Amino acid sequence: MDFNFTGEQELLRRSVREFAESEMRPHVREWDEAQQFPRALISKLAELGLMGIQFPEECGGAAMSSVDYCICIEELARVDPSVSLTVAAHNGLGAAHIAMFGTDEQKRTYLVPLARGETLAAWGLTEASAGSDAGAMRTSATRDGACWVINGTKQFITHGCSGDLIVVMAVTNRAKGSRGITAFIVERGTPGFRAGRKEDKLGMRASETSEVIFEHCRVPPSQVLGQEGQGFVNALQVLDAGRIGIAALAVGLAQGSYEAARSYAFVRTQFGQPIGTFQSIRAKLVDNATRIEAARLLTFRAASMKDAGKRTTLEAAMAKLYSSEIAVRASEDGVQIHGGYGFVKDYPAEKYFRDVKLTTIGEGTSEIQRLVIARQLLAAPPSPSASARHAGHG
Repeated sequence: MDFNFTGEQELLRRSVREFAESEMRPHVREWDEAQQFPRALISKLAELGLMGIQFPEECGGAAMSSVDYCICIEELARVDPSVSLTVAAHNGLGAAHIAMFGTDEQKRTYLVPLARGETLAAWGLTEASAGSDAGAMRTSATRDGACWVINGTKQFITHGCSGDLIVVMAVTNRAKGSRGITAFIVERGTPGFRAGRKEDKLGMRASETSEVIFEHCRVPPSQVLGQEGQGFVNALQVLDAGRIGIAALAVGLAQGSYEAARSYAFVRTQFGQPIGTFQSIRAKLVDNATRIEAARLLTFRAASMKDAGKRTTLEAAMAKLYSSEIAVRASEDGVQIHGGYGFVKDYPAEKYFRDVKLTTIGEGTSEIQRLVIARQLLAAPPSPSASARHAGHG
């Protein structure tokens, strides 16, 4: 078991960190206040391979591993979680769904420009009354001759306004429940497909989120993604991988918040000495550093398992749950260490504090992660022999 990065991975980390420091950090507050993702940044991200991190070279991607992906997402989130979220949603949801379940023609048509950063992907699962509950999904797709006609509204969609295409889930056979949901690729400009209200968010404000509305939106059969009726099943597989990315984002956010607090603790003086010399402040920093390292190990374990072709439902949920919740704690402590300055926009602690809460909500709330974990751990009672073996250890 090797916990060390390769030389290439260390170089990747340094490269992404240098990019984030030079190209992102000077503009973080500006982008947050404008509530708009800097579209011009995409071409620069693409030059580093960050818009197609794990996709094959023949599809325009950088052919990196899942571990590499986590390194990239973490380093971006350390500086600006909003940019990291945009990259993670593009790579890990919309584009990933096409990469995993698209036909060769769909990959040539859509995945190649997505991986090259020429286009931006959105992914539409959530609705006002159907977040974690797929059975409540109202968006439908019905046959009309050779075409499908999509009607409904999706909510909280990253890149809902600016995305060049969306992978959208719609009910095609309500009698079959979750097995009656199909995925479709819908291009921006398709009649009947438009963005709705843009959300005015607490945090992650530079990563745009909006409604997406379908009104008698006609798409040909070639736009069906994967098998008919398998859209939700495939979406869960996409989310298993996507949750590893969000875990990495949370680790990066926690690391950035911790570093800001640590730096401040040794320039802020009280009673004639830096507050970082006080035991109570040191305890916060130590506890957060320890929790961040544990979260990082959970995240990279899940990524390593994915690279090995193993199922990661349990490990991805654990990583996402733990990383997001310790990131909340790190950002809270960051504000506390900054004191009054943690409550104003002149210091980064305030933005980390606003940004972090989404990590416990997006791609499955903490409550859903616990449900997923419980289903994996408690699917069947332990065998009598196993119970006896356990009972034998006092």
